[in-house]
Amino acid sequence: MKTDVVIIGSGLSGLVAAAEVIDAGLHVTVLDQENSNNLGGQAYWSFGGLFIVDSPEQRHLRVKDSFELAWSDWRDSAQFDRLEDQDAWAVKWAKAYVEFAAEEKRSWIREQGIELTPVVGWAERGSGAAGSHGNSVPRFHISWGTGTGVSGPFAEKVLQAHRDGKADLCFRHRVTELVVTDGTVTGVRGSVLEPDASARGVRSSRVVESEFEIHSQAVVVATGGIGGNHDLVRKYWPDRLGNAPAHMISGVPAYVDGSGLELGEAAGANVVNRDRMWHYTEGIRNWDPIWPLHGIRILPGPTSMWFDANGNRLPAPGLPGHDTIGTLRHLRTDPSSSAFDHSWFVLNQRIIEKEFALSGSEQNPDLTNHDRKAVVKDRLFGKGAPAPVAAFLEHGADFVSSDTLEGLVAKMNAIAPEAQLDTELLRRQIESRDLQVENAFSKDSQMQSIRNARRYLGDRLMRVVAPHRILDPAAGPLIAVKLHVLTRKSLGGLQTDLSGRVLSPEGRLLNGLYAVGEASGFGGGGMHGYNALEGTFLGGCLFTGRQAGRAICSQVI
Repeated sequence: MKTDVVIIGSGLSGLVAAAEVIDAGLHVTVLDQENSNNLGGQAYWSFGGLFIVDSPEQRHLRVKDSFELAWSDWRDSAQFDRLEDQDAWAVKWAKAYVEFAAEEKRSWIREQGIELTPVVGWAERGSGAAGSHGNSVPRFHISWGTGTGVSGPFAEKVLQAHRDGKADLCFRHRVTELVVTDGTVTGVRGSVLEPDASARGVRSSRVVESEFEIHSQAVVVATGGIGGNHDLVRKYWPDRLGNAPAHMISGVPAYVDGSGLELGEAAGANVVNRDRMWHYTEGIRNWDPIWPLHGIRILPGPTSMWFDANGNRLPAPGLPGHDTIGTLRHLRTDPSSSAFDHSWFVLNQRIIEKEFALSGSEQNPDLTNHDRKAVVKDRLFGKGAPAPVAAFLEHGADFVSSDTLEGLVAKMNAIAPEAQLDTELLRRQIESRDLQVENAFSKDSQMQSIRNARRYLGDRLMRVVAPHRILDPAAGPLIAVKLHVLTRKSLGGLQTDLSGRVLSPEGRLLNGLYAVGEASGFGGGGMHGYNALEGTFLGGCLFTGRQAGRAICSQVI
């Protein structure tokens, strides 16, 4: 079989590349080891956040942003320190992406059919100092439709091309080898898997029915990272983050297995920055799981108190929503914290009603369903916790509540018997924090962050509760949430130039081979460096898919 372009993977980055190729009049063949229910890949499950700089939405909420500020934040967060080799192309991709986010991105996504809500979230609020990790201002733009609203327009374009005979969609096709002829990648070989009608995200059969081979002028690796393969996560877990937890949960389906990176490496590609990962510390077990070890990330406001498994309050920057990798590092290297695999949020009903959101399209039905009335009614004027959060309160194995601290700690100890908590230790720390509420100023870094956040109109209206005592009975009941490390993103990957062309360890081009999305470290083998600013994973898929698709068109036509 022959085609112009083969794309391995039907996730967002692969679909964007396919859309570019289709628009140029080339024939594309998209291969995926899963069934058609999984079109859109990981992006379908996401919250749909996009990093955009100096947008009308920001300006409407009185946020002043600029390329200069965003690029400064990015460099301070990325901390590129391998500029002679592994970061050589990553830093170029990073600057190009921030320029894209500050200039063309918003108008381009609108042209593609992606519509933004007026909400701009403040993700990764930072480690507490200028010149360090974090977003100086809110930049997390939420899409109508959440992740489905981002992937959907590209999925529909490819489906329409398939109906028109301009594209082939070959599901249950698992690529096992890149065909290399005289140093050029000229196609793929693999296995046709037996039919499997499993629902989206469910682990599928790997029974082989037959073999296939397809020849093309270009091959694009769009297979994602390693987050669903805990063996690989542990293999590449860096010493700087301590020991990997014995128990983790998964924020991605099992098919996110690292197979595309292995394909590229076997063909001579350079896989770089494998030790850079993005795993969340606010993971909770899904009470209604779809894939193995299915976890959900809490998107927390800044008010919940965070304790390690022994009941010690986490120091800054271990504050909710501030510094993902800094908190992970503390939890896995601090002698007290690293003795166990879990930590705790302690909060109350008033906090959970306003500050708890859950990541994922299925956890945000109002946004996913484009229900503007429900967003206003439930998120601005709603009483009680949002329905998906309330469901976790009722069914989730990691949630406990009580009217008293004594009762709460007893329930915490019941669901985490391996690390028994002392009520008085928690009480002293919570009461000490509560004493900081009375004034509009404070020596407590978390209270300072809460008050700073409420100066931002978006947070004050929808995200951050007014300062109050956690132990105030009127704000109760008290709630505790057991938190797990949730595997999510690979920040390294196949090294690529600015056209998405894959490079060898010697720096030469592997002609005919391209990589996009997470498989390319979101560009260049790791455009985020050591830290992400959020909204940049979907954005990185959009940008790398577009860049590679356009480069292929210029090379092939």
